[in-house]
Amino acid sequence: MPKLTAAGVSLNYRIDGPEGAPWITFATGLTNDLTMWDPHIAVLGRTHRLLRFDTRGHGDSAVPSGPYTLDQLIGDIVGLWDGLGITRSCLVGIGLGGVVAMALARAHPDRLEALVPVACRAALAPGYRAIWPPMLEAARRGGIAEIVEPTLQRWFPDAFRAANPDIIDRVQAMILRTPVEGYAGCVAALLERDHRDRLGAIRTPTLFVSGARDHAGAPPEVMREMASAVPAARHVSLPDAGHICNIANPRAFESALTEFLHSA
Repeated sequence: MPKLTAAGVSLNYRIDGPEGAPWITFATGLTNDLTMWDPHIAVLGRTHRLLRFDTRGHGDSAVPSGPYTLDQLIGDIVGLWDGLGITRSCLVGIGLGGVVAMALARAHPDRLEALVPVACRAALAPGYRAIWPPMLEAARRGGIAEIVEPTLQRWFPDAFRAANPDIIDRVQAMILRTPVEGYAGCVAALLERDHRDRLGAIRTPTLFVSGARDHAGAPPEVMREMASAVPAARHVSLPDAGHICNIANPRAFESALTEFLHSA
């Protein structure tokens, strides 16, 4: 896959879909890489030009010394757009990618056609912040393999894991591809600031997407409250889906995104 240097960092990316179609850019979360969007390419690539990339410190992108900042992660996306000649795009971000997307919407509203934060939080509630220090300690002590099981437990309900071993195997392999330094660098960016008081500044058409069975990462009630703070924003909760809701229910995710983009 091609790479492009943005803000001094080599980023791995992939483009799918017809030339001249409107753009959708996908931003990933912690221990994700661009393969997490694979299930949607066939459907969304019929009508849109799709840009996927590995966040710095993840996948096949470079792993600069951390910690990373939100401004750096925003700059990576804008740098990719500039390097590829993309003036405006819909931006879909999951987890950390959703946090970055919301911050980018405030900093560069002129670059966005639409905004879709998925399974993410604007507020650093104490219980949520407390998740990360032991995860970082485990990863630094024993490698990224140490956090695979707690990560999968947070991402997918037990019933889904039992019924879909092939999907879980692929997700586990994705987590294991994450360098510890890249993981730690991005956790620092995730915990950098609280965004709840800044949501009202977003003016881009926005759809918040949650998994109906996400009880820890970004529960539906949390994302519903976020949507209420953004002017004219909507919220949809995908049935039978935990935290990584696009993988757990890809057809519902595509349907919600397509309907939103047609009406935005």
